[in-house]
Amino acid sequence: MTVLVVTGTGTEVGKTIVTAALAAAARAAGRSVAVLKPAQTGVAPGEPGDVAEVRRLAGDAVTGEELARFPEPLAPGTAAARAGLAPVRPPEIAKAAARLAESHDLVLVEGAGGLLVRLDEEGATLADVAHLLAAPVLLVAQAGLGTLNTTALTAEALRARGLRCEGVVIGSWPAAPDLAMRCNLADLPESAGAPLLGAVPEGAGSLPPEGFRTAAPAWLAPELSGTWDAAGFTAAHR
Repeated sequence: MTVLVVTGTGTEVGKTIVTAALAAAARAAGRSVAVLKPAQTGVAPGEPGDVAEVRRLAGDAVTGEELARFPEPLAPGTAAARAGLAPVRPPEIAKAAARLAESHDLVLVEGAGGLLVRLDEEGATLADVAHLLAAPVLLVAQAGLGTLNTTALTAEALRARGLRCEGVVIGSWPAAPDLAMRCNLADLPESAGAPLLGAVPEGAGSLPPEGFRTAAPAWLAPELSGTWDAAGFTAAHR
Protein backbone atom coordinates (compact mmCIF):
# COMPACT_ATOMS: atom_id res chain seq x y z
CA MET A 1 0.00 0.00 0.00
CA THR A 2 1.52 3.30 -1.12
CA VAL A 3 -1.54 5.58 -1.14
CA LEU A 4 -4.36 5.27 1.38
CA VAL A 5 -7.44 7.48 1.13
CA VAL A 6 -8.93 8.38 4.51
CA THR A 7 -12.61 9.27 4.64
CA GLY A 8 -15.30 9.35 7.28
CA THR A 9 -18.94 8.49 7.76
CA GLY A 10 -19.46 12.25 8.14
CA THR A 11 -17.92 15.31 9.74
CA GLU A 12 -16.40 15.44 13.22
CA VAL A 13 -15.73 11.70 13.39
CA GLY A 14 -11.99 11.98 14.08
CA LYS A 15 -10.45 11.74 10.60
CA THR A 16 -7.59 14.12 11.30
CA ILE A 17 -6.58 12.45 14.57
CA VAL A 18 -6.81 9.03 12.93
CA THR A 19 -4.68 10.32 10.06
CA ALA A 20 -2.12 11.55 12.58
CA ALA A 21 -2.16 8.15 14.31
CA LEU A 22 -1.65 6.40 10.97
CA ALA A 23 1.28 8.66 10.20
CA ALA A 24 2.82 8.20 13.65
CA ALA A 25 2.50 4.40 13.52
CA ALA A 26 4.00 4.24 10.05
CA ARG A 27 6.88 6.48 11.11
CA ALA A 28 7.48 4.27 14.16
CA ALA A 29 7.70 1.31 11.77
CA GLY A 30 10.41 3.10 9.82
CA ARG A 31 8.31 4.25 6.88
CA SER A 32 8.44 7.68 5.26
CA VAL A 33 5.02 9.36 5.26
CA ALA A 34 3.29 12.21 3.45
CA VAL A 35 -0.14 13.62 4.25
CA LEU A 36 -2.15 15.30 1.51
CA LYS A 37 -5.19 17.46 2.30
CA PRO A 38 -6.88 18.25 -1.02
CA ALA A 39 -9.26 20.89 0.32
CA GLN A 40 -9.14 22.62 3.69
CA THR A 41 -12.32 24.49 4.55
CA GLY A 42 -13.29 26.75 7.42
CA VAL A 43 -9.75 27.95 8.12
CA ALA A 44 -8.50 31.47 7.42
CA PRO A 45 -5.24 32.16 5.57
CA GLY A 46 -2.28 31.72 7.89
CA GLU A 47 -4.20 29.63 10.42
CA PRO A 48 -3.10 26.04 11.05
CA GLY A 49 -5.26 23.47 9.32
CA ASP A 50 -5.53 19.70 9.42
CA VAL A 51 -2.10 19.13 7.90
CA ALA A 52 -0.49 21.24 10.61
CA GLU A 53 -2.35 19.25 13.27
CA VAL A 54 -1.19 15.94 11.81
CA ARG A 55 2.42 17.13 11.72
CA ARG A 56 2.18 18.53 15.26
CA LEU A 57 1.09 15.14 16.58
CA ALA A 58 2.97 12.78 14.27
CA GLY A 59 6.16 14.83 13.93
CA ASP A 60 7.88 17.18 11.53
CA ALA A 61 9.38 14.22 9.66
CA VAL A 62 5.93 13.77 8.11
CA THR A 63 5.61 15.68 4.83
CA GLY A 64 2.44 17.77 4.63
CA GLU A 65 0.74 19.32 1.64
CA GLU A 66 -2.52 21.24 1.22
CA LEU A 67 -3.82 21.91 -2.29
CA ALA A 68 -6.61 24.40 -1.67
CA ARG A 69 -8.08 26.42 1.18
CA PHE A 70 -11.54 27.95 1.37
CA PRO A 71 -12.61 30.20 4.28
CA GLU A 72 -16.14 29.00 5.01
CA PRO A 73 -16.78 25.68 6.84
CA LEU A 74 -18.74 24.10 4.00
CA ALA A 75 -18.39 21.30 1.49
CA PRO A 76 -15.33 22.08 -0.68
CA GLY A 77 -17.34 22.63 -3.87
CA THR A 78 -19.76 25.01 -2.16
CA ALA A 79 -17.00 26.80 -0.26
CA ALA A 80 -14.99 27.33 -3.45
CA ALA A 81 -17.99 28.70 -5.35
CA ARG A 82 -18.96 31.09 -2.55
CA ALA A 83 -15.40 32.37 -2.29
CA GLY A 84 -15.12 32.85 -6.04
CA LEU A 85 -12.16 30.47 -6.14
CA ALA A 86 -11.35 27.57 -8.41
CA PRO A 87 -12.22 24.21 -6.89
CA VAL A 88 -9.71 21.42 -6.50
CA ARG A 89 -10.51 18.57 -8.89
CA PRO A 90 -9.75 14.83 -8.76
CA PRO A 91 -7.05 14.78 -11.48
CA GLU A 92 -5.11 17.51 -9.63
CA ILE A 93 -5.42 15.60 -6.35
CA ALA A 94 -4.41 12.29 -7.91
CA LYS A 95 -1.42 13.92 -9.60
CA ALA A 96 -0.23 15.38 -6.27
CA ALA A 97 -0.67 12.05 -4.46
CA ALA A 98 1.21 10.17 -7.18
CA ARG A 99 4.04 12.70 -7.02
CA LEU A 100 4.33 12.29 -3.24
CA ALA A 101 4.23 8.50 -3.62
CA GLU A 102 7.41 8.65 -5.68
CA SER A 103 9.39 9.74 -2.64
CA HIS A 104 7.40 8.33 0.31
CA ASP A 105 6.50 4.84 1.49
CA LEU A 106 2.98 5.92 2.46
CA VAL A 107 0.78 8.79 1.28
CA LEU A 108 -2.35 9.52 3.31
CA VAL A 109 -5.03 11.48 1.44
CA GLU A 110 -7.43 12.95 3.99
CA GLY A 111 -10.80 13.96 2.62
CA ALA A 112 -13.26 16.57 3.88
CA GLY A 113 -16.42 15.23 5.51
CA GLY A 114 -17.72 12.00 4.02
CA LEU A 115 -16.95 10.05 0.87
CA LEU A 116 -19.47 11.74 -1.43
CA VAL A 117 -19.04 15.37 -0.37
CA ARG A 118 -18.75 17.41 -3.56
CA LEU A 119 -15.40 18.83 -4.55
CA ASP A 120 -16.61 20.90 -7.50
CA GLU A 121 -19.65 22.04 -9.45
CA GLU A 122 -19.62 18.87 -11.53
CA GLY A 123 -20.19 16.65 -8.50
CA ALA A 124 -16.75 15.06 -8.27
CA THR A 125 -15.98 13.45 -4.92
CA LEU A 126 -13.21 11.77 -2.97
CA ALA A 127 -14.42 8.49 -4.45
CA ASP A 128 -13.31 9.75 -7.86
CA VAL A 129 -9.87 10.49 -6.42
CA ALA A 130 -9.60 6.96 -5.04
CA HIS A 131 -10.65 5.57 -8.41
CA LEU A 132 -7.99 7.56 -10.28
CA LEU A 133 -5.33 6.38 -7.83
CA ALA A 134 -6.65 2.80 -7.66
CA ALA A 135 -6.18 3.28 -3.90
CA PRO A 136 -7.92 1.57 -0.99
CA VAL A 137 -10.12 3.64 1.30
CA LEU A 138 -9.96 3.61 5.09
CA LEU A 139 -13.25 4.50 6.76
CA VAL A 140 -13.28 6.44 10.03
CA ALA A 141 -16.51 5.87 11.93
CA GLN A 142 -18.19 7.01 15.12
CA ALA A 143 -18.45 4.58 18.00
CA GLY A 144 -22.09 4.97 19.01
CA LEU A 145 -25.70 4.62 17.98
CA GLY A 146 -26.32 5.35 14.29
CA THR A 147 -22.85 4.46 13.08
CA LEU A 148 -23.88 1.11 11.57
CA ASN A 149 -26.18 2.82 9.06
CA THR A 150 -23.69 5.45 7.92
CA THR A 151 -20.92 2.86 7.77
CA ALA A 152 -23.04 0.50 5.66
CA LEU A 153 -24.08 3.32 3.31
CA THR A 154 -20.48 4.42 2.77
CA ALA A 155 -19.32 0.85 2.23
CA GLU A 156 -22.12 0.30 -0.29
CA ALA A 157 -21.07 3.44 -2.16
CA LEU A 158 -17.48 2.17 -2.27
CA ARG A 159 -18.52 -1.23 -3.63
CA ALA A 160 -20.79 0.37 -6.24
CA ARG A 161 -17.75 2.24 -7.57
CA GLY A 162 -15.45 -0.77 -7.51
CA LEU A 163 -13.39 0.65 -4.64
CA ARG A 164 -11.89 -1.39 -1.83
CA CYS A 165 -12.61 -0.56 1.79
CA GLU A 166 -9.37 -1.28 3.64
CA GLY A 167 -11.20 -1.37 6.95
CA VAL A 168 -12.80 0.71 9.67
CA VAL A 169 -11.17 2.70 12.47
CA ILE A 170 -13.27 4.11 15.29
CA GLY A 171 -12.31 7.76 15.50
CA SER A 172 -13.06 8.35 19.19
CA TRP A 173 -13.44 5.50 21.69
CA PRO A 174 -14.58 6.67 25.16
CA ALA A 175 -13.24 5.45 28.46
CA ALA A 176 -16.73 4.29 29.47
CA PRO A 177 -18.46 2.99 26.32
CA ASP A 178 -22.20 2.41 26.41
CA LEU A 179 -24.02 -0.73 25.30
CA ALA A 180 -24.44 0.38 21.67
CA MET A 181 -20.74 1.18 21.38
CA ARG A 182 -19.72 -2.19 22.79
CA CYS A 183 -22.09 -4.05 20.47
CA ASN A 184 -20.86 -2.01 17.49
CA LEU A 185 -17.39 -3.51 17.85
CA ALA A 186 -18.77 -6.79 16.53
CA ASP A 187 -21.30 -5.23 14.15
CA LEU A 188 -19.14 -2.63 12.38
CA PRO A 189 -17.13 -5.16 10.33
CA GLU A 190 -20.39 -6.69 9.09
CA SER A 191 -21.80 -3.29 8.15
CA ALA A 192 -18.60 -2.33 6.34
CA GLY A 193 -17.82 -5.70 4.81
CA ALA A 194 -14.28 -4.99 5.98
CA PRO A 195 -12.28 -5.53 9.16
CA LEU A 196 -12.18 -3.32 12.22
CA LEU A 197 -8.63 -1.98 12.20
CA GLY A 198 -8.42 0.27 15.22
CA ALA A 199 -9.97 2.44 17.89
CA VAL A 200 -8.42 5.78 18.78
CA PRO A 201 -9.11 6.84 22.38
CA GLU A 202 -11.31 9.85 22.99
CA GLY A 203 -9.16 12.90 23.62
CA ALA A 204 -6.06 11.42 21.95
CA GLY A 205 -5.47 14.68 20.14
CA SER A 206 -4.93 16.41 23.49
CA LEU A 207 -1.99 14.20 24.39
CA PRO A 208 1.50 15.73 24.29
CA PRO A 209 2.94 14.96 20.84
CA GLU A 210 5.61 12.61 22.17
CA GLY A 211 2.99 10.67 24.11
CA PHE A 212 0.74 10.55 21.05
CA ARG A 213 3.54 9.11 18.88
CA THR A 214 4.45 6.52 21.47
CA ALA A 215 0.86 5.38 21.96
CA ALA A 216 -0.41 5.50 18.36
CA PRO A 217 0.70 1.99 17.27
CA ALA A 218 -1.35 0.48 20.10
CA TRP A 219 -4.52 2.02 18.61
CA LEU A 220 -4.12 0.48 15.14
CA ALA A 221 -4.03 -3.05 13.77
CA PRO A 222 -0.91 -4.62 12.20
CA GLU A 223 -2.30 -3.87 8.73
CA LEU A 224 -1.83 -0.20 9.65
CA SER A 225 1.63 -0.61 11.21
CA GLY A 226 0.21 -1.05 14.70
CA THR A 227 -0.24 -3.70 17.38
CA TRP A 228 -3.96 -3.34 18.18
CA ASP A 229 -5.90 -6.61 18.35
CA ALA A 230 -9.52 -6.35 17.22
CA ALA A 231 -10.59 -9.72 18.66
CA GLY A 232 -9.03 -9.02 22.05
CA PHE A 233 -10.44 -5.48 22.18
CA THR A 234 -13.93 -6.69 21.28
CA ALA A 235 -13.82 -9.51 23.83
CA ALA A 236 -12.69 -7.11 26.55
CA HIS A 237 -15.75 -4.90 25.98
CA ARG A 238 -18.50 -7.53 25.92
